[in-house]
Amino acid sequence: MRIIVTIKDIAQTVGVSSATVSRVLNYDETLSVGNETKKKIFEVAEELNYKKHHRKQRVGKRTVRFVQWFNNQEELDDIYYLSIRLGIEKRAEEAGITLIKEPFNELSTKEMDGTIVLGKFDEQQIQRLGLLKGPLLFVDFDAMALGYDSIVVDFFQSVEMVLQEFQNKGHQKIGILSGQEYTKESNKLLEDARLTAFKQQLKAVGAYHQEFVLQAEFSVEAGYETMKKFIETTKELPTALFAASDALAIGALRALQEASIQVPQGIELIGFNDVSVAKYVSPALTTVKVHTEWMGELAVDTVKELIENPAPVPRKITIGTELIYRTSTK
Repeated sequence: MRIIVTIKDIAQTVGVSSATVSRVLNYDETLSVGNETKKKIFEVAEELNYKKHHRKQRVGKRTVRFVQWFNNQEELDDIYYLSIRLGIEKRAEEAGITLIKEPFNELSTKEMDGTIVLGKFDEQQIQRLGLLKGPLLFVDFDAMALGYDSIVVDFFQSVEMVLQEFQNKGHQKIGILSGQEYTKESNKLLEDARLTAFKQQLKAVGAYHQEFVLQAEFSVEAGYETMKKFIETTKELPTALFAASDALAIGALRALQEASIQVPQGIELIGFNDVSVAKYVSPALTTVKVHTEWMGELAVDTVKELIENPAPVPRKITIGTELIYRTSTK
């Protein structure tokens, strides 16, 4: 039986009011609440909405280093990485693995059985990580060409699914709000694989419109500001918009609503990730679901396997996605 998680459930678990939970999940900028409370609300929302695969506790004596590129504030701006982190932490606990968290700029020389790296890093940082003892696994970053095992999302298939959905409904003016990310030390702009796939697939059928391509950093506020400026300056809006993250989609949704542009009547909107927040905004967000917590669990299982059975060559594990239909599309 499927369990429906409500805002009241989250509020009771955290110990705050339902109104506070609703405003946090909708990224209400006028709400005065501390980051620790926000963090707890997001974590509980993810945990309660996650379909837990119960596994018997296993006894282990492994120690795994966990390096992630996002700090606590950045996790709150876009909770995609928060969700993956929760999956890593849960599976490590289940497997009896001691997880040692180390920021990249505070890497220790302590020898551990293996290392899980979550996020994006430049080549110099990867070289430094490569000096660590034991197997090295990158999550949400393709480092296989550099000789390291990686777990990544199949962005091409995901974008193809979104575009087919829009095209099947007759949309010819399809836009994208893609994400901008930078490496921490060299500040190198990272390519958004969703944008690359979007351009490639629409150009192949003669349906690409450069004027409908928007870019913003991966946060609600950046999505809002970028969409607001676009609405104010453009002569024509796309009839369908794909956002590269749910955070961007939620920001865009706010800007559209402020401009009295109805979703989905005036423009259909699809996000990416299906973080728990997606179902609580209004209208609820149709989105590409990445099984982020399972992705985190898979990372722990994979590094454990690499520790116990070293592989002769690196491998890349590609994670599929699915489209979750809600009311931001017709």
